[in-house]
Amino acid sequence: MAKLLIVEDDESVRTLAARALERDGHNVTIATDGAQGLEMIRQARGGFDLVVSDIRMPEMDGIEMAASAAREFPTMRIMLMTGYADQRERAEELDGIILDVVQKPFTLAEIRGRVGKALSCFA
Repeated sequence: MAKLLIVEDDESVRTLAARALERDGHNVTIATDGAQGLEMIRQARGGFDLVVSDIRMPEMDGIEMAASAAREFPTMRIMLMTGYADQRERAEELDGIILDVVQKPFTLAEIRGRVGKALSCFA
């Protein structure tokens, strides 16, 4: 299946998403903030099939991470997550870079379905 990177500072959300996606057979790597996520993207030379990142995180947020990753790896596929309406609006400036914005809280079925849809667009 796909090689995924989940970037999320909330351990419970990170664990929930990782377990749900691993059950679908995906190879999941996790990062705890945008700076760590960007470093993992660089180490993998953009080799993730999809990056799923929270928007609001300490040190480097998901929008800054997504913009940096897209500059270095223009074909990188990124999906963002947020529980804040104002953050969702900020993500609109990344139109063409991100595939989707998932509203938190989400169900296991919802995150699995949205990731599956994002991956199928490029199959």
